[in-house]
Formats: sequence, C-alpha cells, structure tokens
Amino acid sequence: MILIDEDKIFEVIRKRKPLSVALNGPEALFPKMQDTGMRIMKLFDIPAYIIGDTCWGSCDVNTHAADMLGADLLFNIGHTISMETIDKKVIMINAYDDVNFDVVVEKFAKDPANQEYKILGIVTDSQHLNQLHPSRKILENHGFKIVIGDGKGQLNDGQVFGCEFYPAHDIKNRIDAYIFLGQSMFHSVSIAMSTEKPTYMLDPYFNEFQLVNDKARIMEKKAILSIYKAQDANKIGIIIGLKEGQFSKIKALKFKKSLEVLGKDTQLIALTEITEERLRNFKGIDAYIQVACPRIATDNHFSKPLLSVPQAEALIKILKKEPIDDFFKLRHWL
Repeated sequence: MILIDEDKIFEVIRKRKPLSVALNGPEALFPKMQDTGMRIMKLFDIPAYIIGDTCWGSCDVNTHAADMLGADLLFNIGHTISMETIDKKVIMINAYDDVNFDVVVEKFAKDPANQEYKILGIVTDSQHLNQLHPSRKILENHGFKIVIGDGKGQLNDGQVFGCEFYPAHDIKNRIDAYIFLGQSMFHSVSIAMSTEKPTYMLDPYFNEFQLVNDKARIMEKKAILSIYKAQDANKIGIIIGLKEGQFSKIKALKFKKSLEVLGKDTQLIALTEITEERLRNFKGIDAYIQVACPRIATDNHFSKPLLSVPQAEALIKILKKEPIDDFFKLRHWL
C-alpha cells in the first residue's frame, strides 16, 4: 500500500500558513490524494485542490495549474527526488510503498543460477527507495557484494528515472549484474539497454524475479526499426513538450537545423500531451521527433515513427552514413 507522507504536508502548512494549496501526482494516487485533500481542508480550513491532469514525474509538476487556481503551495506527491523543493512553491512529498521485498530478495539470493554473480548493483524507483538498504543486508548475508551508485542532480543514491540512469550507469564496470527493486518493466529494461549488463527485475507483489535483457533487445530492435522508417520521411515534425521540466526548445531547434542540412523538411510543433489522437490533427508529416520524454513512444502506440532524443541522434548519424552503435548506452536519454 502506498503511504503519503502527510505529516510533512501538515508541517509545511503549519509553517508556511498558505491560504490554499494544490496537490498533484500519479493517477494511481488520486484516491489517496483525495483523502489527503479532505484532511487538509478539515484540519486547516483552507481549499485543497486536486490537480487531475496526468503527472509523470518531477518534470511534470504543473505549476501553471496551481497558479491558475491561486494556490500558494503545490505538493507534488510520489516523485521523491534529492531536493525537498523545486522552487519556493513546489514541495516534493514522499509516497513510499510499504510492500516488503524480503521474500523475493531471498528467492533471488538462493537461486543457484545467480551464484555466478559476485558483485551486484541495486537500483530502484521513487516508491521503493526505503527498501534499498534492507535488501542490501539480505544479499550481503548471502555472500554477495553490493554496490549502490551515487545520486546526481535530482536522483538519490540508487534511484533511477525513466530517462536518467546515473546511479546505475556509473557503476557498470564495477558489478556483474543489476537488480531492480520494483514492478516497472520500463525502468528495468531501460537499465539493461543503457548498460548492457544482466538486469533482474524483482517483483515484490508476485514474489518473482526475471532477467529482462531479452525484453530489452526486443525494445531496442523496435526502436531501431522506427529510426529506419523515419529515414525515408520527407517531412519530420519536431515536437517540443510544453510541460515545465520537459521543455527543450534549444534541442528541438538543433535537430531542425541538422535535419534541414541533410535535406529533410521539418515542422515545429508544441504540445502539452503528446498522443496519437493529437498527432492525427497534423497533415503531411511522415515521422516525428519529440524532445519531451523518452517514455512517450514506448508507453503508447503511434501509427507513424515517433523518435526519442537518442533515436533522433541515431537518425542523423544514419543520414550522414555513420554507424549508430550503442546509441542507447547513455546515462541520460534527453
């Protein structure tokens, strides 16, 4: 069960004395955010607005909505980062999952097939950071040496985002394999793609673990196929994300210049939500590049090639007749 750190919210409200607040977070947390909002209004007699738009991470805090509502504070829930605030208005609030990893970690440690690994790197996402050290102790008790990579920027030690893998990538030459604590295939597969090391996803809900490298190769093949399809495009739409942490106009203009030098027509497009439905409104475009978030194309279906930043860089290399080896082997996919 996900537990929101309401004590922190109440502490900030008592200290800052806002006239109104707003809360946002992942859609899965909306029911719990509703309960938290009701408790805020009852305890402090101030409006507490639940922002019902999608929220994918600390790159998507939606301060615009909070400003429109006149909220003095915006509590972003469930996207733990190394900083407590992004600016004076946005407060990051932990929402940890209290699920226990002991059974699945023991299961992994006792499996004879895993004894070939001597040194393991542990990584996880925001909801399970509290399980890093308990899991480490179990594995060390079974004779494994454990390495937890240092955080960087917004990342805590051992934490990965959907687009940033510094704590994983920076230890790849010191370990034999990774274990990812959580049920996120995207995060674990991305680690495998970024490092090309054996990567195991440990699922605490079904108490199962699996090696995800075969799935990583399938995802990489699909990504490469999209690149080659985009190679034949006459006109390429370059999409700039309008969410605060996804706005990358300079990179978009760089791609525009590079592609036009290589003989491609381009169209600059700005979108808040990048979906198949929205893209159907644009005519005469054969492929797209989006500089907002690398997960958009992997998490959704698009009828035309939609390339992330690493894929776009690879496309430019192909058009220049250069090799594209290891284009996903990066610490940051933006």
